[in-house]
Parts: sequence; structure tokens; C-alpha cells
Amino acid sequence: MCMAICYERPRSAGHSLLTMMGDPIQLKDEGNKHFQAGEIENAIECYTKAIKGCKDKKVLAVIYRNRSACYLKKENYANAASDASKAIDVDAADIKALYRRCQALEKLGKLDMAFKDVQRCATIEPKNQTFLETLRRLGAEIQAKLKTTFSTDSRVQNMFDILLDEEMEKDKREKAANNLIVLSREDAGAERIFQNNGVPLLLTMIETGKQEMVLAAVRTLSGMCTGHKARAMAIIQMVGVDKMCSIMAVDNEEIVLATCNLFQCINDSLTGEDKKDYGKEEALVLDASKDLKTILLALVEMVGSKKVSGHGRDQALNLLSKNVPRTVKKSKDNSKALFTIDHGLKKILKVCGQVSELPDQLPMTENTQLIASVLLTRLYDELSCDPERDNFREICNEYINSKIDPNDMDRTIHAINVISGLLQGPFDVGNALVGRQGIMEMMVALCASEREVDQMVAVEALIHSASKMSRASFIITNGVSLLKDLYKKTKNEKIKIRSLVGLCKLGSAGGDDYSLRQFAEGSTEKLAKQCRKWLCNPKIDTKTRKWAIEGLAYLTNDADVKDDFVEDEIALKAMFDLSKSTDKTIIYSVACTLVNCTNCYDKKDILPELVQLAKFSKQHVPEQHPKDKKDFIDQRVKRLLKAGITSALAVMVKADNSILTDQTKEMLSRVFLALTDDPKDRGTIVAQGGGKALIPLALEGTEAGKTKASHAIARIAAISNPEIAFPGERVYEVVRPLVGLLHTDKDGMQNYEALRSLTNLAGFSEKLRVKILKEKAISDIENYMFEDHDQIRQAATECMCNLISSKEVQERFVSDGNDRLKLLVLLCGEEDENLQIAAAGALAMLTSAQKKACNKITLVTTQWLEILQRLCIHTNPNVQHRALVVVYNMLDSDDSELAKKLIECELLEILSVIGKAENNPKRQQAIDAARTCLVKAMDLGLIKPFATPS
Repeated sequence: MCMAICYERPRSAGHSLLTMMGDPIQLKDEGNKHFQAGEIENAIECYTKAIKGCKDKKVLAVIYRNRSACYLKKENYANAASDASKAIDVDAADIKALYRRCQALEKLGKLDMAFKDVQRCATIEPKNQTFLETLRRLGAEIQAKLKTTFSTDSRVQNMFDILLDEEMEKDKREKAANNLIVLSREDAGAERIFQNNGVPLLLTMIETGKQEMVLAAVRTLSGMCTGHKARAMAIIQMVGVDKMCSIMAVDNEEIVLATCNLFQCINDSLTGEDKKDYGKEEALVLDASKDLKTILLALVEMVGSKKVSGHGRDQALNLLSKNVPRTVKKSKDNSKALFTIDHGLKKILKVCGQVSELPDQLPMTENTQLIASVLLTRLYDELSCDPERDNFREICNEYINSKIDPNDMDRTIHAINVISGLLQGPFDVGNALVGRQGIMEMMVALCASEREVDQMVAVEALIHSASKMSRASFIITNGVSLLKDLYKKTKNEKIKIRSLVGLCKLGSAGGDDYSLRQFAEGSTEKLAKQCRKWLCNPKIDTKTRKWAIEGLAYLTNDADVKDDFVEDEIALKAMFDLSKSTDKTIIYSVACTLVNCTNCYDKKDILPELVQLAKFSKQHVPEQHPKDKKDFIDQRVKRLLKAGITSALAVMVKADNSILTDQTKEMLSRVFLALTDDPKDRGTIVAQGGGKALIPLALEGTEAGKTKASHAIARIAAISNPEIAFPGERVYEVVRPLVGLLHTDKDGMQNYEALRSLTNLAGFSEKLRVKILKEKAISDIENYMFEDHDQIRQAATECMCNLISSKEVQERFVSDGNDRLKLLVLLCGEEDENLQIAAAGALAMLTSAQKKACNKITLVTTQWLEILQRLCIHTNPNVQHRALVVVYNMLDSDDSELAKKLIECELLEILSVIGKAENNPKRQQAIDAARTCLVKAMDLGLIKPFATPS
């Protein structure tokens, strides 16, 4: 009765009462109206009330399905999936519920379950495009996810299980370790390892202490830290800087290098060297300056710690050397250098002062002290004002003063060894300390000591300090007789050879000036002979034999010495073998010796007028040794190549940057340039790996060094097959150094060689042409086409001829508002045949590719027809052939007026004469081209064929 009364009332009042009473059908309908009106919250409320009062399973399924749609709109995907599932429980073929659950599950990331739902939908309605499209999309997403999920989540845990299982086969553990490392180098993989409790597991691997486990763990950590600031910071906190330092302190070179790389990856990520854009994530990443400071302090502590191995100390010094100096020299912020000097300078000086022959010294390698000297140089170079430099010198001075003790010779020779280290590093600082009263005298006095270790340290210090004429003069006056006595009397080979090197250095104090010989005629040759004898003795240890090369580095200033040395093939090979040894401190001396032997140092041209003026005013005039003339130098280069200099240079270039200083790189670049002077030798240099070795020298180092290396590359690239000279992707790396040689601050020969090499590269492949264009070389090449120098202008035109097959270059020539095409036409009219060949070739290729160019030629200059006719009757068949190709392209350009103009002038007669000529192998290309032009003219109806007697 109540229900009947309700239905008789007005609609609005009836709705209110029905809602309160909970009629499911009415509530469902009301919910549908709210949904259609976009009132989702009201719709959900109606559906929820309807569900509570509904007893009919089929109706209930519809209401759940409808509420699922509301939850989808509200992005409440969990509830949407739940409601759709309840509808499907009633009717497994409810296609709307299935699709809505599919949508919700996809948003929840459950792609495989979503795929099953839409698959059922597509089975029920196989022609429904929405279902089919969703099916394809989800299938692709699942495949992509499977690749990462299968190769990360499950595999990560499996890899750790294998690695930590001591009973597992060695091969499987090695494979798991390699897979983990590879996985960590991809961002998705690194994140999976990190999220799957990877860092604690990696620490467990490190704790095993087994080399392969430690290496795998450290290398995986490196991959995880690379290019991700937030993850790198988290790993620092989880692993700890002290722990990383303790790993790098072990006496295992491979583990030390891996940990050094980990530190470098972390530094690059924290300083932004990884160049990654983090977007919103950047706001969540904490300031990294505290972590960077902690790492810097930890590395400084490692430098002076006895608990650190020699390899670990080397890499701590290397990391400081690489990361403390400013990456951008124009930056005024040298705070890292000042911080390192304040907290670590004395520790670095301590390393320089170590004497391996004494007890209780720091563990070191043969390279450690030189690496420390290089770091001192880089720190000193970072200082920007006198007060900062004064502070540096004062710290050094205080340290040395604190060690000099007449009653404790061990401390005193430590101080002298520090001075030797400074003389090999920031020379100005070391030189100032040597100049202090009593220091030089102490060195001389130590030479007379009865202890051999005192003698050895003192002699080395004397050698390093005699680098300026004033110092050499002092030692010649005070120390030559002492060194001679030491050399003659001592039975210790190490002291004997060092004394000999001291004499060698003093004997070469005049450099290559023939008139400034310090010793009597023939003395330097005798010293050099003894050095070669030491060098070739395999029974002597490497550290001692390297001093023989040190001596030759000084003595080869004398042309007689260098000429004798390069004739001694056994001595040359011994030096090259030593340069390939693990002791890389030898490289500088080898480089100096080779620079002297090839005379590739800078020599100023001396004008005869100035020589006469100097003689008149009784000033000293340097004299050239007769054996320093070009023919002698060329012979020495040939002998060096025969002895295998190129392979030795290739090995030296690969040395660590801390040893291979910019100055050393420059010397190696100079030697390479001298070796490439004769084109006949360039094939040998390429065969022995010289092309590859030159690339890093051309990209890093001093400006002079990079220019010399680039010039050597240009010489090789100009005449070699690029794929052989610079195999693989390296060929693309040579483009930038070559383009650098086109700059106006480089000399004409460098411009010319660069243009020739770029011509060769441009003719090799389209990828290389694109690379040349990307390096913005095209404008420079165009400028050199205006050059007054005939050879440079020809080289630039030849280069453009090869580049013009690129569409981008063609567009530059046919675009309006420039005279590029005019220049090309006018160059065709020059008298130089080689220039004409290049310009006509470029014109032929351009007109073949761009029909627009054919008409534009007639507009750029009134001389175009005259120039074209002269080219067509040229005596050189190469020029003639290119010109006839241009004529054919113009006839074929779809410009009837242009074609008519060509045929109405003398060109028809020229074509007829050439076309009627008898076949001639030397001129056949031109004859065939002329005949093709005549056929084209007939096809256009401009001429008619004439009858010939049968």
C-alpha cells in the first residue's frame, strides 16, 4: 500500500522517498543519469545504495559494472577492478565488465592480467577495433616489460644466489658476475639491482675477500653510480667512503683500478660531469658538496697512510690530479686546490721524499713519486695570485726545514729527495729551494758520504737541479770532479750510472749549440757510449737502466751522439722495450731522446743580417752542427722507423694521464710529425698502429701538441685508406682535429694538408661527409677557395668537389643571395689545369643533382658560355669530359630555352667535331659524352640526324 501511494505522488517527492527506501532499479537508473551528467560522486552514492538492497544477481552485476566505470573516471583503479570482477563472477562473458577491468588492471601495472581480459573481449567480438587495438598495444608493452623484468628482477636475485653459493661451478659464477656488471650499466638494470636489496648483497660479495667477487661487486657499483646523482649519493651512504678507501688500499692492481673507477664515476655524477638532466628529481637530491669534501679528505689521507698499498697510493694521487684542478680554466673557483694544499700538501711532499733503500718507508710503485710530482705541478698551476703561491712555497720550505737534521742523515736525505720531487714537478718552487744557502753545498757534501744511499739521493738531486745554465755552471765548478770520482771509485752500479747521468747532463748544458760544448772534444761521445752499454745490459734492473736513457736524453743534444745512437739498432730496441715496461717514469726521457734525434724541437730562424750584427757587437751566435742538417735528420728518421719506433710510441700514448703529462704528449706529437714527413714512410706508420695512436694526442694536451698531432694525422689521412689508417669508429674522431687545422691561426702548410686529408675523407663515404659538415668546416673550405696561394685554393676546390655530392652542400650553391656558384664557374676559367679539373668536377656533380643549378649558371656571370666552350675544347681529356657532362646536364634540365641557346652557339660545332672523332682510349670518355649530348639534342628536336654514305 505504501509503494502504491509513492508512485502516485509527484516525481521529485517520489524520488526522495524511493531513495530512502532503497529501490535498486530506481537507484541504478538515477545513478546512470548522474553519470551521464558528469556527477560521478552522486552516481557512486546511488550505485552503492542500490548494491545494498539488490537481491537479483543479474541486476547486481550491472550495478557493479556501472560503479566500476565511475571508479575509472575517478582514477580509483583498485576499486574499479574489484567491481568489474564482481560483475564478471556473475557473467563471465560480460564484455563491458571485462574491458573495464582490463583498463583498471593496465593502470595498476598488471599488464598480463589486463591482456587476458581484452583477449576474452576480442574473442567475443572479434571485429571490435577498440579491443584489437588494445590487444596489440598491451602485447607490445608486455613484451617490453618482459625484457626488463625477466632480465632484472628474477635474474638479479638468481645472479646473487649463484655468486654467493661457494659450491657453484666457477664458470657459472664468472658468467653471473659479468651479467651483473653488464646489467648495472643500463639505467633500468641498475635501478632494479638497487631496489632488490642489491647494495647489501654486493657488500657481502666484497666481504668474501675473493678477487673475482670483489671485482664484480665494485664494477657493478660503478655501473649503478654512473649517470645517476641520487643513486650515487645513496650508495655512498650505504657503502661508506672509508670502506671504498679500504678496498682501494689493497695490494691488488686490478681491484685498485676498479675502485678508482668507482670513485671517478661517483665524482662525475655528483659534480654533474655526467651531463644528465634530472628534471623534477633534482629537487629531491640533496646537496652533494659534503660528500665530495668527504671523498677529497679521504683520498688525501690515503696519500700519506702506511696502510695503503703502492697501487692504491698511485690511484689516490691520480684521482686528486684529475679532479682537483678546474675543468674550465676560465673559472675563478680554485677552492678545491686550496683545500687540498692546506690538508694534503705535506702528505704529498712526504711521498716525494721517500727513499726505498731506507727502512720503514711507505709502500710505493716505481711510478708513485713521479705521479706525486705531477700532482704538485697541477696544484701549483691552479694558484691564481702571488699570496697563494707564496703560501705553497712556504709550506714546502717549512717541511724541508723540519726534516734537515745534521745528526739524522735519514731525515736529511728525505728532505733532499723532496727537493728532487719538486724539481720534477713545479720547477720554480724546487729551483728556489735549491738556491737557498747551503742546500747545493749539502748535495755536494752528501756525494762524499760513505753511505751509498746518501750518495745516490744526492746525485739524483744534483741531476734534477742542473736544468738551468746558472745551476750547471755551479756544479761544473764544484761537482764535476766529485761525480767523476764517484763514477770511478764506486762499485755500486746504481750510483755509478747516476753519476754518469750527472756528467751527461752537465756535458749537455749548452743544448744543441755546437759552440757551447762544456767538455772536451769527444767526451760526450764517450759518455753516450757508456750509457748505451748500460742500456743494453739485460742483467741490470729496469729502474737503473732507465737512468741510461736519462743520460742519453741530455747527450743527444749533441749531433754526433744522436747520429751514433740511431746507428746502434740494439740500443734503440732496448730503449723501445723499456718504454713498453710497467715503469712508465721512463717515458719522458724516451720522448726527450726521440725529439733530439729527430730535431723536431722549435728552432727560430736566424737572419744572416742579425748574425753579422751579433758578431760585430761580440755577442754569442748559436752554431748548427753539420750533422743537424736535413739529410742527416732524414737518415736518422729512417733508422728509427726500421727499429720499430712507431709501435713503441703507440704503447707510450696509452700510459696513464698522470704519467703522460701534456708536455710529454707534445713531445710525442712532435716525433710523430717528424716521422710522417716522407710520404713513403706513412704506410709503415699506419701498419704499426701510428694512426690510432695519434688520435688521443690530437684531442688532449697543449695547443702546440694537439696541432702537431693533427698535422701528422692530416699527412696520413691525405694518402691512406681511412678504414685502414683509422679502423672502426675512430675514423670519425679524426675529423675534428683536421677541421681545427683550417683555422686562420694555423700556417699555410697545415691548412693545405688538412684540406687534402678532408678531400680524401669526403670522397670515402656519406657518413664522413655528414661528419665534416657537422664540424662546421664548410665555411672555412669556401674561404680557402678564394685564397691567393694556388695549391691551397686547388686543395679547397678539390675538397668542395667531393663534398658537393652531399645535398646540404648542393643547397648552399643553388640558394639565392650568394656568389658560391659564380666562384665555381670562374674557377673553371683559371689557367691551372688541376684547379679546372676540381671546379669542373664540382660543377658537373652539382648540375647533375640540381637542375636548378643549370639555369643559375647562366645568371651568375656573362662569361659562363665562353668558359664552358673553352673547357669543352681543352687539351686535357679530364677537363674536357667534365665540361661535356655539364653541357649534357644543361640540355637535360627541362629548360628548352637554355638547351636551344646551347645548340645555337658554337657548342654544336664543338660537339660535332668531338663526337665524330675516332675512338681513342685516352679520350674515350669525352667522345662518348659529346655523342650523348648530340643524341639528347636530337631527342629535343634541336638538330636532325644527317645521312652518311653507306
